[in-house]
Amino acid sequence: MHKYRLLDLFCGAGGCSMGYHRAGFEVVGVDKNPMPRYPFEFHQADALEYLAEHGQEFDVIHASPPCQGYSVTKHLATGNYPLLVEDVRDLLLSIGKPYVIENVVGAPLENPLLLCGTMFGLRVRRHRLFECRPPIWFPPGPCQCKHQPSNSHRSISSFATGAKLITVVGNNYLADEGRAAMGIDWMVRSELSESIPPAYTEFIGRHLLAYLQQGA
Repeated sequence: MHKYRLLDLFCGAGGCSMGYHRAGFEVVGVDKNPMPRYPFEFHQADALEYLAEHGQEFDVIHASPPCQGYSVTKHLATGNYPLLVEDVRDLLLSIGKPYVIENVVGAPLENPLLLCGTMFGLRVRRHRLFECRPPIWFPPGPCQCKHQPSNSHRSISSFATGAKLITVVGNNYLADEGRAAMGIDWMVRSELSESIPPAYTEFIGRHLLAYLQQGA
């Protein structure tokens, strides 16, 4: 069976990459920082430079450009963060491969798919947007967050069923609880706080794989 190749830009420690791997892709990650726990082939490089040079070698390209400049809490951040979504999109369109751009709510993504951990039965409230080409219009189910604060220092909301959700943000959770909530067992706390549950991109990856196989 043909193994489709996926390039994961700004890959971090590999939450998105693991989801695509589970969907059936051969994954290669790129990040400007060393990622000693990244579980697949890894290249330490500038993401846009690597994309320009090697993008045509892949069947699908995923990019998670820095989100701090788009976050609703950006006023709390220190330093200047690059706003790269438009630059990433322009380069992806010029390459012409199927792509996904991931970022936080508030980022300028086009017709994005919103995913939350509760859609996958995970105990994490983490809303992320995914601009997909070809588009994916519908999530796997409704968001189950009640969006109400909690008195617990380790959770901020609950399922509609009443089960507590973990935030997995900063230092506001226990690392083992965060790993269980995210479905990630190989990361340290700082990596978990920046990561995406693999279930999100496994869902997206299966849609992309079906699209590629239809055109084969």
